[in-house]
Amino acid sequence: MIKLKLSEDTILVSHLEEYNRLMERSRRFMETAEVQIEKGFFDLAAFSLEQSLQSYLKVCLLRVGPDYPRTHSLCRLLSLIAEISGEVSLIELTRKFSLELGALEDAYITSRYIARDYDAAEVERLKIAVTEITRVLKPICEGG
Repeated sequence: MIKLKLSEDTILVSHLEEYNRLMERSRRFMETAEVQIEKGFFDLAAFSLEQSLQSYLKVCLLRVGPDYPRTHSLCRLLSLIAEISGEVSLIELTRKFSLELGALEDAYITSRYIARDYDAAEVERLKIAVTEITRVLKPICEGG
């Protein structure tokens, strides 16, 4: 398979399109969440935040490994990144935001099956968690 050099790491060309697509999707879901928060659509914002983080975690797995599992579990994806990258600090990050990660996973499920209301404070905590996790992962996921 052909490899393309990106910074110090390599990504298989077959994964490059998916990497770029997921990165853009993550960015768009975050922008969507911000608009939804402004409009008071907190249930939709929680879902968008979950989708933003899920996409970003899959970007990271494409960066550090050959592929990512077909799972929606943010905790599972984050622990796989920690395992593959050897970054022990990610385990602490998972512990620090365990409640928020659980709430984000719930937002994914409830958006499809069960109506659940979120308030502004709750969604703000979720946004802080997603922003912090993304910031910590940036050197691994984007090489910078």
